[in-house]
Amino acid sequence: MFRLTGNLSSASSPAAAASFSAALRLSVAPALALASPPHLRWFSTFSRSFLGGRISSFRPRIPSPCPIMLSGFSALKARASFSSESSASSASREILVQHLLVKEGDSELFAELQKKILDGEDMSDLAAEYSICPSKKEGGILGWVKLGQMVPEFEEAAFGAELNHVVRCKTQFGWHLLQVLSEREPVKDIQVEELHSKMLDPVFMEEAQLIDVREPDEIAKASLPGFQVFPLRQFGTWAPDITSKLNPEKDTFVLCKVGGRSLQVANWLQSQGFKSVYNVAGGIQAYSRKVDPSIPTY
Repeated sequence: MFRLTGNLSSASSPAAAASFSAALRLSVAPALALASPPHLRWFSTFSRSFLGGRISSFRPRIPSPCPIMLSGFSALKARASFSSESSASSASREILVQHLLVKEGDSELFAELQKKILDGEDMSDLAAEYSICPSKKEGGILGWVKLGQMVPEFEEAAFGAELNHVVRCKTQFGWHLLQVLSEREPVKDIQVEELHSKMLDPVFMEEAQLIDVREPDEIAKASLPGFQVFPLRQFGTWAPDITSKLNPEKDTFVLCKVGGRSLQVANWLQSQGFKSVYNVAGGIQAYSRKVDPSIPTY
């Protein structure tokens, strides 16, 4: 069941607006230039490449062999109910948010959209048609966000919402209908010194899954023993059957040059059900600088 609750707080400050914009991959108005975290930019780019661009509706134009698993999507067409109930959230929790946005003065449209959701219409389709946020192109999907990235009104509503329950709130951008599609703990970082210590243990090297997502020309310049190569640019060739190549139950450590690409892949692996994924902080450059200077930098 959906639950729709009200949050009629006043508009937030300019500083809060900036933090909200950082949570979005795209601006909610032409005047806002948004700087999304790298993994959100990747989420947007890769969703278009491998899911046909409509991750929100989960009905890609071209069927995907490796859809990102989002728990609760089957509930999107469930019948909604209105309630003031909310749930607490932890500081480390990340949530996958979908929303639609209308102008503050469009109260009649907002009421109509609430009714459509009550009648069982899909928020993905409604966002694509009516939302003024550029996320409408993805059916209103904003990506994974955490506390501190959004204006207070939106954050309070999103982190207080139960999974797949539609809630409403008002911010300086207008009126929002939003729902949390999934939640997770963020991918863990491992420092290169700790990784090196673990790699000295033969049992660890036998049991752990070590993957390097850099390109072949980078591997030729510098590499670490025991790492399997899964180049990010070749995602489409290895991603469809990743669970036959790697065991989701085993500890998985992801490496790249400085830690950005590896975080993207680590997040994706986690979304595919991998239980324990670690991003090598600072990548092989940090390993060379802090652990083994004989490894070339580039």
